[in-house]
Amino acid sequence: MQNQADKQKQMTRRGFLKMMGGIGLAGITASIAGCSTDPAGGKGWMPQQYQVASSWPIQVKGRVPIDPNNPSIVRDDQKCILCGQCVEVCEKVQTVFGYYELPIKDDITCVNCGQCTLWCPTAAITERDDTARVLAALKDKNMHVVVQTAPATRVGLGEEFGMAPGTFVEGKQVAALKKLGFDAVFDTNFSADLTIFEEGTELIRRITGDLKEPLPQFTSCSPGWVKFCEYYYPDLLPHMSSCKSPQQMLGALIKTYYAKEKGIDPEKIFSVSIMPCTAKKFECQRPEMNSAGKHVGKPALRDVDAVLTTRELARLLKSQGIDINNLPDAKYDSLMGESSGAGLIFGATGGVMEAAIRSAYFLITKQDPPAAFLNLTPIRGLKGCKEAAVDIPGVGTLKVAVVHGLSNARPVLEAVRKKEAPWHFIEFMCCPGGCISGGGQPRTSLPPSDTVRQARINSLYNADANIYKERKSYENKEVLALYEKFLENPNSHLAHELLHTEYVDRGKKLTAKKTV
Repeated sequence: MQNQADKQKQMTRRGFLKMMGGIGLAGITASIAGCSTDPAGGKGWMPQQYQVASSWPIQVKGRVPIDPNNPSIVRDDQKCILCGQCVEVCEKVQTVFGYYELPIKDDITCVNCGQCTLWCPTAAITERDDTARVLAALKDKNMHVVVQTAPATRVGLGEEFGMAPGTFVEGKQVAALKKLGFDAVFDTNFSADLTIFEEGTELIRRITGDLKEPLPQFTSCSPGWVKFCEYYYPDLLPHMSSCKSPQQMLGALIKTYYAKEKGIDPEKIFSVSIMPCTAKKFECQRPEMNSAGKHVGKPALRDVDAVLTTRELARLLKSQGIDINNLPDAKYDSLMGESSGAGLIFGATGGVMEAAIRSAYFLITKQDPPAAFLNLTPIRGLKGCKEAAVDIPGVGTLKVAVVHGLSNARPVLEAVRKKEAPWHFIEFMCCPGGCISGGGQPRTSLPPSDTVRQARINSLYNADANIYKERKSYENKEVLALYEKFLENPNSHLAHELLHTEYVDRGKKLTAKKTV
């Protein structure tokens, strides 16, 4: 019986090979969807293919180096197929990999942006998972666990639950976080509005000469961009606003202002952020991000304890059996939960600049800005570098630029370096499209497509225009109360202690290649 079974197997193999010979090799390859028709070695990926999902090439192209201790991203070597997509985005889109001489020095160069996690076809590269730490904190009855949510997460999270790209799920996200057991849910939009007060005041002081720092002023909300500048353009760091990002501002206030108002020991607070950005994991671990601890005499206390990406939050919710589709909307907690449409649009490229201009007009003139300032179309959209000029009484013409994607930053930075830049203020965002396409956002298409990016951006601008009651940061009553009760005024001594920072010259950690 055994011999008969072996014979049947042999006959089956012979029959299969005979059949394949009749079809021919071309017939086999043509039937495998997604295989390259290029000759061996292939032609590689062309720029016009960046918006194409799937159709992966069959060449081994290598991969980017990742430090085992990288706080933002990790790689599962068993899943890596050496397709080179991480190299493609890091080198061509972000201009990080390959822009330094070998051998490397004491640092595996990485800006922690996580764009490689969005391009990786097998999910070999992912964010470093911190959900277990957050769950442990939530289960600890001795800890007061709070959370904040970034603008872009509310137009991304729904995609992880079957909703269309850009679906606005702000209320459902808050409800889900409360169902998880967080003691308070705050809005990072609140500290985005606060950033406008601090950053706008700093800009005015630079323009008037009250602050002896150079123009143009650079925004400092994007930690991937900040680290890129520290690596490749450390000589331009004086142009960087000293403001912390909204995440870090709110983190510092949670363990000072909030703790004081609620009578909670700051050491008993575990502070979590829900972010679209893997670089936020790096940012919260930066040594200088402990100003709350310094303020209360406990330097080891971190401003933010853990960061979860949008994808991590989705996994956490699913693990706990929470489907946001079935939840009614809930509201953020008061004290640091109010926000304006200006704070919301921080999530889109151009949003920080538009928000800043709305308030800068008021801070200078003491009058509400014209209606045109609420829809600054020249700095909206997905063009890599955008410019605008606005007239403000008492200042004159304010010239601004908006850049997203680090490859687009280089020519602008070179112009600043050569003192050929005509602008007063420049918004830089690390990721293409801004935070809405951060490295921790849902992988709706591979690589990320502009169709998905635009849907998320449109959702933010729609909410700014039609959902939020206030559209200007200076209308945020809770921010005004914060200054009255605690900070006194923008750029005050205490504001600088908690909300501002300094940067690190990382230029010594690499030998940058000349690009021009």
